[in-house]
Amino acid sequence: MNWKLDFQLSVFGLIMAFATVWLIPEMIEPVFWLAIFIFCAYVIAKVCNEKYFLNGFVVSLFNCIWITAAHIIFYDGYIANHPNMAKMSQQHPLLPTHPRLEMLIFGPLFGIVFGLILGLFSFIASKMVAKKAAG
Repeated sequence: MNWKLDFQLSVFGLIMAFATVWLIPEMIEPVFWLAIFIFCAYVIAKVCNEKYFLNGFVVSLFNCIWITAAHIIFYDGYIANHPNMAKMSQQHPLLPTHPRLEMLIFGPLFGIVFGLILGLFSFIASKMVAKKAAG
């Protein structure tokens, strides 16, 4: 496991956490995430010698912490730029009046799902990327 690399790559998640609150509209957010996932998978494949999937998974878990925290703390700004999320929140059968609690519950679940995706991307990239020769 390369904890230092995983944390460093999660800074993209930290940047996206704030960018999705104020700058990036929900319609184009997936494009940014795809680019970040591809870049992270490439770096993991290039730098790590093993546990590619696990490193990708951990990066997404770190991302989940940053994103969930930013979206809860800056909830009003986030919802103002994400009307579909606001609509889904209000229609949620269990927590329609507690959207921040809903984010706290579902944020880690999304982190796990996206961790599986980034882990898979990292594993696939490890099969495609040539390693630097030692020495």
